[in-house]
Amino acid sequence: MSNDPNTARSSVNLRAGRIEIQQLPAVLPRRPTLVFLHEGLGSITQWREYPAHLAARTGCAALIYSRFGYGRSDPVRLPRPLRYMHDEAFVLSELVERTGISDHILVGHSDGGSIALIYAALTPAPGLLGVITEAAHVFCEAKTVAAIERARVDFTSGGLRTALVRHHGDNTDAAFFGWCDAWLDPAFRDWDIRPLLGSIRVPVLALQGADDEYGTGLQPDAIRQRAGAGAEVRIVPQCGHAPHRDQLRPTLDAMTAFVERIGERGA
Repeated sequence: MSNDPNTARSSVNLRAGRIEIQQLPAVLPRRPTLVFLHEGLGSITQWREYPAHLAARTGCAALIYSRFGYGRSDPVRLPRPLRYMHDEAFVLSELVERTGISDHILVGHSDGGSIALIYAALTPAPGLLGVITEAAHVFCEAKTVAAIERARVDFTSGGLRTALVRHHGDNTDAAFFGWCDAWLDPAFRDWDIRPLLGSIRVPVLALQGADDEYGTGLQPDAIRQRAGAGAEVRIVPQCGHAPHRDQLRPTLDAMTAFVERIGERGA
């Protein structure tokens, strides 16, 4: 199995346009599909080999996709609405239906984790078994805003933009400013999905790096306290905003154990 950026990518036509996807086949029968939701500046290629590693360890199929305005998916108009993550949860529902996925577990990083939680609370397709988040945000913190302000300086000076172009191509500027300008809008300080968490009816695993530069432990604490079907929290030591990159082995072990438990319930 490979998550090489040039391997097994295709697209799906949804109501709002074309979404870039990559699918990895299941190794074992009757296993759920892992659906990967990337971070606020992410795409299929920025997951690197991680989806293939987790799929191989669990025997599951995998669906990785680039949201509208990212990677090779269709572009979006700016500015993004401040409820863009709610909108993306409805897009995910349509994508799951259109690709014919039944039992599935979401794996969401940062914004992708927030979208996964909103989806589980408001728009779950039949067959949702569980949610895994990495560095998910459930409310807007001053630390997050400060980190995004630094990212904006890095992007406009050219360094970050150069790094992102190879993943997003013509979508690069819209991907960055769609994310950045939403989070830096003063009205976004009131963004808060904690009231939704009690409606989640599937187990949740929330991972957070101990040194996450984009958020504090208040985020996974809120998930643990409020998720309707219960949540397990793992704080990953010596780890920043991306546990699957910063601490591959413990992250892979934690996710594998969760998928094994939840997958058995769905079999």
